[in-house]
Amino acid sequence: MTSTTMQSAAYQVADASSLKAKLAKAERRNKLKAFGLVMPLFLFIVVFFFLPIGTMLFRSVDNPEIVDSFPDTVEALQNWDPSGAPSPPKEVYDAFAGELAAAYKARTVGGVATQLNFQTGGIRSLFTKSARKISTMQAGPYQEEDWKTIFLDIDKDWGDREVWATFKQLGSKITPVHYLSAIDLSYDDFGGIVSVPDNRKIYVTVFIRTLWISTLVTAMCVLLGYPVSFLLANLPLKWSNLLMIFVLLPFWTSLLVRTTAWVVVLQTEGVLNDVLVFTHIISERIQLIFNRFGVVVAMTHILLPFMILPIFSVMKNISPAYVRAAKSLGGTDWTVFWRVYFPQTVPGIGAGGILVFILALGYYITPALVGGPTDQMISYFIADHTNRSLNWGLASALGAILLGCVLAVYLIYNRIVGIDNMKLG
Repeated sequence: MTSTTMQSAAYQVADASSLKAKLAKAERRNKLKAFGLVMPLFLFIVVFFFLPIGTMLFRSVDNPEIVDSFPDTVEALQNWDPSGAPSPPKEVYDAFAGELAAAYKARTVGGVATQLNFQTGGIRSLFTKSARKISTMQAGPYQEEDWKTIFLDIDKDWGDREVWATFKQLGSKITPVHYLSAIDLSYDDFGGIVSVPDNRKIYVTVFIRTLWISTLVTAMCVLLGYPVSFLLANLPLKWSNLLMIFVLLPFWTSLLVRTTAWVVVLQTEGVLNDVLVFTHIISERIQLIFNRFGVVVAMTHILLPFMILPIFSVMKNISPAYVRAAKSLGGTDWTVFWRVYFPQTVPGIGAGGILVFILALGYYITPALVGGPTDQMISYFIADHTNRSLNWGLASALGAILLGCVLAVYLIYNRIVGIDNMKLG
């Protein structure tokens, strides 16, 4: 009897161990399946989101052209103090002559000169002119020539402190110079950080303008979108669905077409001016486009659905019983709305507000088409440096600062409202 009991207990232990092993194997299999399902999305996010942003952040401080083409010159310049002699010693010119000739033959002079020219105007022409002459000289080995005298004979600017100070400041593969330019600062000839001249200050003003326009557009979207959302949430289903179609209709139209339509409506000979003149509201046609008014109107129209939908989805889930209970306790319509109904819609307003504001920060096409020269936002200058001037370092720095603004808005929102309170329905 005892032997049978012991055998039964052993079988139970073996069965339990086998069951645990099977369960562990099934769990591992399920985890691998889940990992396989998630992996494509993870790779997509890494390749198309984190990698571009990481590349942009790296490009904003990366500066390999000068160090790669002129390593000996950069090293020799480390021993030169700009606060002393206005031009570097002879050793710098000797190293520079050989590397300039080599860079000209390798066709890398243009890239180096362009990078230097972004910081100090006129260096590109100085570089290219001198490179052509140095490369054609057949006077003998570079180290046996008085290259300082030769360079000064080619152009007296080679004795200018500003030229060599710029060369020294950019003689590092990692440099903050693009970030300084993005906030209207620069290095002086002695390595100190100073403000750029007033006629070159632009980016701080543009950032402030971008934040102001985005805030104004967000406020307009709240003022216009809240009543529409309230109607959508409280009208009978038949009329609510019809109104929702009109709200979603802009999504079925190209952004460029919608912006161009506002050009037609707002221009001096456009529809709106015709109506105002015909109804004798105004006697002379007014400028409604290529100014701040046109930018705010067009951007508000385009971004308004992004405000309406989050607010509507929150309002739709508010029980009418709260309003009826408040009224039964003697509350007026205004008191019931302000103290009972409105606080429950704040998460929707917050979600729509942060969505509209962040989208507005990066707008480019609409301000470019309906705004004037003083209405362009920071995205316009990022695109310009990327496509026209090819100053990718500055474009990346501006983009990184814009990304920082977005993160700051997110943190402020999380601090005041709380990201956990954001609701989209």
